Amino acid sequence: MKMPKNEFMARVLSEDVQYGLWAGFANGYAAEIAATTGFDWLLIDGEHAPNTVPAILAQLQAVAPYDSASVVRTVNHDPSLIKQLLDIGAQTLMVPMVESADQAAALVRAMRYPPHGMRGVGGGLVRATRWDGVEDYLAHAHEELCLIVQVESPRGIENVEAIAATEGVDAVFVGPADLSVGMGHPGNPGHPDVQASIAHAIMAVQAVGKPVGILAPVEADARRYQAMGCQFIAVGIDISLLRQGALETISRYKGVTSTASVSSTY
Repeated sequence: MKMPKNEFMARVLSEDVQYGLWAGFANGYAAEIAATTGFDWLLIDGEHAPNTVPAILAQLQAVAPYDSASVVRTVNHDPSLIKQLLDIGAQTLMVPMVESADQAAALVRAMRYPPHGMRGVGGGLVRATRWDGVEDYLAHAHEELCLIVQVESPRGIENVEAIAATEGVDAVFVGPADLSVGMGHPGNPGHPDVQASIAHAIMAVQAVGKPVGILAPVEADARRYQAMGCQFIAVGIDISLLRQGALETISRYKGVTSTASVSSTY
C-alpha cells in the first residue's frame, strides 16, 4: 500500500488560494456535511473546540472520502499528543502560539522519527501506517506530513522570520485574535498596529518562500489578506454559520431584526 498523499500540502503549494472552514462541532457527522460543501480544507480544531483524540479520529474518517483536505489543530505543543494525532492519521498539524525558532524546531522533532526527531513508533497499532500496510512508512512518513505553526503573539511576530525559516516548518498561520489581545487591542484585529504586525508577518514568511495563512471570516478581511499574499485562508466557521442561519431564519417569522453577524475578532 502506498503512503496516503497529503492533499493539503500539495494544494497550498499550488498557485491557487485555498479557502478553508473552521470545524468546531467536534462531531464526525457535522464534519462530513462540511466536507461536501466545496471548501478546500477543513480545520478540525483541537484547541478551542471540545475535541478528544477519538473525536478527531472520527472526523478524519468522515472527511476522508471527500475533496476537502483535513488540518488538525493541536491544543498545545505536547509531543505525546502530537504523536497520537499523527498515529490516528492526521497528516497536517497546526500548532498554536509558536513564539520562537527553538519552539518550532522542537515541534519538527516531535513529528519525525529518530534520528531526526523523537516520534515514537506504533507500527501495526496505528492508522497512519494503515496497520503496517504502508510500505516503508518509517522512512518516508515525513514526506507527507505538514507542520503549520501559528504566530499569534507580539513575541511570535518579533521572531517570525526565524520561525518561518526553521527547517521542517512547512507553513505559518497568523492568528489575528490572540495577536490583537496581546497587543492591547482585544476584539479589534483591525487596529492599525495589529494590521501592521500582520502585514509584517505575511511579508516575512513570503521572504523565506513558505506559504502563509490566516483566519478571516469577514469577506473584506479575507480579500485584503489574499491581496497581501496569504495562500490559505479560513473564510468561515461552522458554528458561526449555524448561528447566523438560525438567527436569520427565526427573525423572518418573529418580526424582529436579526442580530446575526460574522465576528471579526477571530
